[in-house]
Order: sequence, then C-alpha cells, then structure tokens
Amino acid sequence: MCSRLVFATLLAAISFWSASCAVPLGPGYTIEKQEARVQFVTAPEPRIRIEADYQLKNTGNRPLHELEIRLPGRRRFSSSEVRASWDAAALALEKSPANPRNTLITLGEPWRASARHTLHLSMEFLPAKEGETTLSFSKDAFFLPAAGWSAELLPPGGLFTTGGVPPKRWNLLVTVPEGFQIHTSGVPTKSKGKGREFTVLALQRQKDPYPFVIAGRYSAAEIGKGTERLHLWTNEQQESVGLQEMRDALTRVVATYDAAFGERSKDSSQTWIVECPVVVGCFTTLNPLTAKLLGGDENERTTAEMISHDTMVVDFSGGTPKLAAAAAPSLAASWLGYAQNPGFYEQKPPLSLFPAFAAALGHDAAQGTESREETIRRALRLIPTNGKPQQEDDPAVLRVKSFLFFYALQDRYGQEVFRKATQYMLYARRERGFELSDLIAAFERETHQNVAEFVRLWMKRPGVPEEFRARYEGTAAATNDKETRP
Repeated sequence: MCSRLVFATLLAAISFWSASCAVPLGPGYTIEKQEARVQFVTAPEPRIRIEADYQLKNTGNRPLHELEIRLPGRRRFSSSEVRASWDAAALALEKSPANPRNTLITLGEPWRASARHTLHLSMEFLPAKEGETTLSFSKDAFFLPAAGWSAELLPPGGLFTTGGVPPKRWNLLVTVPEGFQIHTSGVPTKSKGKGREFTVLALQRQKDPYPFVIAGRYSAAEIGKGTERLHLWTNEQQESVGLQEMRDALTRVVATYDAAFGERSKDSSQTWIVECPVVVGCFTTLNPLTAKLLGGDENERTTAEMISHDTMVVDFSGGTPKLAAAAAPSLAASWLGYAQNPGFYEQKPPLSLFPAFAAALGHDAAQGTESREETIRRALRLIPTNGKPQQEDDPAVLRVKSFLFFYALQDRYGQEVFRKATQYMLYARRERGFELSDLIAAFERETHQNVAEFVRLWMKRPGVPEEFRARYEGTAAATNDKETRP
C-alpha cells in the first residue's frame, strides 16, 4: 500500500512538472518564419540592399511593449538609415539606454500574449569613402562576412526570457547581376533569372548559424581532387605556371592539416579562396606575434582572412607564388576554429597559442620541408636561457613558450597520436569551447600515460626544457658546421 502511494505521488509530481514545462515562466517570443533578401545593385553606384521579414509570436507570459535588436556595427559597415515596420506600420528606432550597441524598437500598441505580427527591416550598405576603413566593394564584386551584417533579434529583458532564435530552417535570397559567380551559406535549392539579374535561394539550417554571401565577376579555377577541393576565384585569369606553383603549395598545406588534425567533415571539405573586391577594409585581423613567429614583419598587414567556415578573402597583389604561405594561417580555421570551437580563439596559455601553431604548420608546409625546424629555432631565440628555477615567465615569453609546447607534444608522443588527440578534443568539445584539461584528457586517452605531468614540467618551469632546446639548436649548429666545412 505504501509503495503504491509513493508511486502515485511520484506520478502526480511528474505530470505536474510536464504540464508546467509548457507554461512560459517569463516574457518571450518565437520567430516562426524568417526570410532575408540581399540584392546587389551596380548603378548609379554599387550598393547592397538588404531586407528581412520576421513572423513573430508572443509566447511569453505577458504583453511586450518593445523589441531590442542588434544592427551591423558602424565600424565595419557603412550603411544608410535602417527602416523598420510592424505589420506595415512604420516604427521608430533609438539606441538602447542599457546597451548603446543595441537598438530599441518601441511598439505602437502592446504586443499581446499569443498574438502574431510581422517585423520588417531594411537597409543599404554603401562603399567605403576615401579615408574610411569600413568594408568596401566594387561594381564587380562584394561579400558579406559570416555574422555581423544581418540584424540580430534579442530576447526581452528580465528573468526566464526567450526569443531571438532563428527557426530551424529559413530562406536567404541573393540577387546579383548576370555573369556573377556566387557562393553562400546554407544549401542552394533553386535559382532563376529575370532581365539582367538572377536570384539564388539558399536554405539556411541550424548548422548554418552565421549567414554569408560572396559574389562577383570572377575567373574560377579548382585545385585538388575528390572531396578535398579548393575553389580559386580571381579578378583576372591566372598564368598557368603561377597557378601550378600555388596549387602544389596549397595541396601541401591541406595534406599537412589533414595529417595534424584529421580530415575535415564532408560538409567542410571544400574551401573558396576569393580575391578581395577592394583591399582597403577587406581585412580585420592583425596578430603581431604570429607574424613574428612565422618570420614576417610584426607590423605587416594581413593579406588573407576567413569570412566564413569555408571561404577566405585574399589580396593577390603579392602574386600567386606567395598566396599559399599568406593563406595558410587563415586556412587553419577551416579545420579547427571558425564558428565551430569558440575556445579556438578565446583561451589562456598554452591553448591561446593553438591558432598560431596551426597557422605555422600550414605556413611551413607552403614554404618547404625545412621550415618546421627554422620556425622552432626562430621561436627559441625569443626565450631567454638564464631563467631561475622559481622565476615565472614574462607574459610575452609565456606566449612563445606556449607556441613551442605543441611542437613538444608532437615530438614526445608522435604525429599520429597528436592528430588523433587533437581531433578527438575538437570534435568532443565542438561548439562548446575547451580547456587545457580537455587537451590533457584527449592525449591520455590515446597514450594511457601521465600527460598531465609532461604538461606541468613544460609550462610551470621557466624557459623551455634544455633537451628540447638542444635538439633544435644542436640541429642548427650541425647544419651550419656542415655548410662551412671545406
């Protein structure tokens, strides 16, 4: 009898909990349907028109009086005034008092619970003016990088709020002049021409959280075979000799990344390398330390950058022979970081130098077989040899030491173990970020050894282990002696 009473009580509690889950606990809304339209116009001057429609339902527990959205940043995009309407009635926009980066839309009437409405947003992106460094484009090509160019709807303020999440599937329509090459996020489902324009419909899915577009009158070439292919889009057709040199170098880069981190998934095994429409404003990143570690000028400007998980924009002014080495660091993100693992870019040492290590692998592969040792020796010269046993490393030295730490892992456990361990870590922590403990666990899973002790000896003691320094500085001394011997 007692057991029946307990069972009935438990069943009632479960039923109550299940029923309560359907009841909203705070204010919120759902985006039931969404569509974004991008139109590239060349006359009288080039501009990018963007319109978006959101069919919304108030799924919260009370009426809403305003919506908060995040619009494209003025530092990155030069745009016209944003226009908004609510069921075709114009709305006023103002900066959010709580966060100046956001925009507040005040609704004319309270948005009742369970009621549905349509929000419409429109804007135009304009080319950068002389002296500006915002994203620019020409009459022959443009791109919209993943994240940042489209409006982001935000949940209401307060506790237990919901809202702003795109539907599982939504449409992105891109209209461009005839003769344009076009590549977008999502899955292209159909295209149609009208007059001197054509439109591509690309279905966006949950696996495409950051929509992007790149298009232009490009000359196209393909590098690679099978599933691993690189698509090269340039303003002018490249000479066959230079193209072959670049093809060979990029093939080595791809093979190196496959060997170090495992082959990419089928969804990301193709990469587009596209010439910048306008070099000024094309790039946003500059990492002086990475440039120094790769043997370049720490003030040298960026010449290649990923704009999505599978697309890179590049500056071809240096010619095709130098492109592979310039593109390799950015290309690493296609294997490891872009929109997949937040921890790839936001970490503490030693993992904060994982991107630089990945960049160096590709850079060395593009340069030649002896580059790995030279890269290590170059980094060793930045670390003093007279550190005291209890002395902590200078922050700048710690970053270089962290960079070398990954080479030490390769040397200690072998290339194959390194590949399996890092691939497992990146896959297991996909879209969640990772910590040093995840790296240690992945290596211990493969080696069944105390990897934590190796990490502690490398990272906690000042400088680098003498054995590691002697291995590479000794190689350099032996090479120099051989070259100077009569």
